[in-house]
Amino acid sequence: MNSKLDFLFSLGRPLSPVYASLMALRAFLYRKNILKIHSLPVPVISIGNLTMGGSGKTPVIQWLAKHLQKEGYRPAVISRGYRGKAGNKVNIVSDGKKVHLNQHEAGDEPYMLACSLDGIPVITGKKRIHPCQYAVNELNVDIILLDDGFQHMAVKRQLDLVLFNATTLAGNSRVFPGGELREPVQALKRCSGFMITGISDDNKNRADRFSELLSTRFPDKPVFQTYLTGIEIISADDNRVVSDPTSLDSVFAFCAIANPTRFRHTIEQTGILLTSFKTFRDHSRYDGQRLNCLCQSAQNTGATSLLTTEKDFVKIADQQLPLPLYVLRIRLEPEEGFKKFILDTVSSGKNPEQVET
Repeated sequence: MNSKLDFLFSLGRPLSPVYASLMALRAFLYRKNILKIHSLPVPVISIGNLTMGGSGKTPVIQWLAKHLQKEGYRPAVISRGYRGKAGNKVNIVSDGKKVHLNQHEAGDEPYMLACSLDGIPVITGKKRIHPCQYAVNELNVDIILLDDGFQHMAVKRQLDLVLFNATTLAGNSRVFPGGELREPVQALKRCSGFMITGISDDNKNRADRFSELLSTRFPDKPVFQTYLTGIEIISADDNRVVSDPTSLDSVFAFCAIANPTRFRHTIEQTGILLTSFKTFRDHSRYDGQRLNCLCQSAQNTGATSLLTTEKDFVKIADQQLPLPLYVLRIRLEPEEGFKKFILDTVSSGKNPEQVET
C-alpha cells in the first residue's frame, strides 16, 4: 500500500464501524426482502469482490463468457457501466453482433468486453434488473453474467463468486474508509465460492496461504485459483503478435488501472526492458494534453515504443501517437475443478440459500 493511501485510511479508521454497520443493515434488509430482490427465469452468475480496486474481474468474465458460449449457452454480460455517460435504463453496448456505444458512453470495462466477446451481448444500466430483463426478453439469452455484482443484491443469483487478487488479497482487512473492504468480512458468508486471481511465482505461497485461510473460515465454500497461461504483446497498428518481446528495446509503459503493480510484474516476466513506468488513477481519461505529455516523457527517457494494457488501449485506439504502441494481452485459465463447479451448478438449477450474516 502506498504511504498516501495508508495515511488516508488511518484518518478514516474511526468511521469504519459506522460504514460497516450500514452495509450490514443493507444486507439484512435484502435478506428479509424489505428491499426487493428480483428473480429471473435464467441462471445468474455474479462475479464480484469484497475489496475496492482491481481483483481481475474482467479477465474472469471474458473467460467465463467464452467458456459458457463454447458449452452451448447464450450468455450476456450485465454491468453498471461505471463512469459511462450513457444514462438510459438499458444501454446496449453490444447486441452480440455489433458494438453500438463507444468507451465514453459505455464505460471502460463494458466497452472492452464488448470488443472482445463475439456473439455475446454486453448491456449496462444503473438498476441492473432492467438490462437483465432486456437481455432475457429481447435477446433470448439463457444465462446472465453480473459484472461486479457482490454488493448488488437486488438481482437474485444462482452463483455468487468473490474474487481476490493474489498480490493485494484483502488489503489491510479494514472496512472503508479505514481500509479497502467494501463490506465486513462476515459478508462473505453469503457468497457461493472464491477465486484467487493473478497468481504468479512471486505470490504463489501467499495465495496458497490465503486460500487455506478462506477454506478454514468458510469450509462450505470452494476456493479456486487462476493462472496465467500466456502473455502476448500485440502491435496496435496491425494486431500482429510480437514473437520475441525482448526485441522491443527501450519501452515506456503506462496504465490507468486499479492494480498497476500486477501489470508491471507481468511486463517483467516477458523480459522487456523498460525506460520508465507511468501510472494514472484508475479509470483516468487520456485527453490530447495528457497523451502529448506522456509521449514527450517517453521520448525524454529515450524510449522507442509505448506499451499499455488492453483496458487502456480502448481509450486511445483512435489516437495517432508519435511512437509505436503495443498492447499487453494476457490469457488466464482457472483450475479444472472450476469448470465443473460452474457447469454442474448452472445445469442443476439450484439456487444458494441466503445465509444470515
